[in-house]
Amino acid sequence: MTDLLRAEGLSAFYGASQILFGVDLALKQRHTLALLGRNGAGKSTTMKTLAGIVPARGGRIFFADRDVTHAPAYTRARLGLAYVPEDRQVFPEHSVEDNLLIAAKSGPDGRRDWTLPRIFETFPLLANLRSRQAGRLSGGEQQLLVIARALMGNPLVLLLDEPSEGLAPIVVATIGKVLRELGASGATILLAEQNMHFCSRIAEEALVIDRGRVVHRQDTKGLAGNEDIRRRYLAM
Repeated sequence: MTDLLRAEGLSAFYGASQILFGVDLALKQRHTLALLGRNGAGKSTTMKTLAGIVPARGGRIFFADRDVTHAPAYTRARLGLAYVPEDRQVFPEHSVEDNLLIAAKSGPDGRRDWTLPRIFETFPLLANLRSRQAGRLSGGEQQLLVIARALMGNPLVLLLDEPSEGLAPIVVATIGKVLRELGASGATILLAEQNMHFCSRIAEEALVIDRGRVVHRQDTKGLAGNEDIRRRYLAM
């Protein structure tokens, strides 16, 4: 199966500090891949570099059969790469419905599989809150909103950065259910997380990152039983 998103030898810096060291990553179409690691391991920088927010200082990024290593973020978005940041970034004074409509567009292949009615069917909680200002939503409700907003652009790939962070267990379970349903429907997702338990029922495979380097790759079922890797790189 074709790699829809691929990074080869990816390096990135913040100022003079190198954060990523030769990261290799391959995400196949219609698969969900987890990027696991502790805080500060390089997960968010990897996601931002793939999205074009942090420039790659080494290596190459390929998306939808194109070299996008030096393409700006808006070009990658137009090609179908949707990035959902860890800090959510809703439009706080606009309603839930307006937040969704702002992002509505056809996908790069012209399809509009994700419409407002389908979003409200998939996210019934948002349907009940459609007129509420986004800034008045709880953290979990905002997280559902930004995932739904990304889908309104009909992307080819979803980059989700720490979607379960800081949320109550019942909200995490709701988000997990939504992501499993998206995966079952054929979505392609890269999921950056600390929470291996959360990822184990969503992703088929996981990369473990530590200090800006990929140190392990394994299917999630195997990783759940790999005590050595979990203790060395994932234990808090």
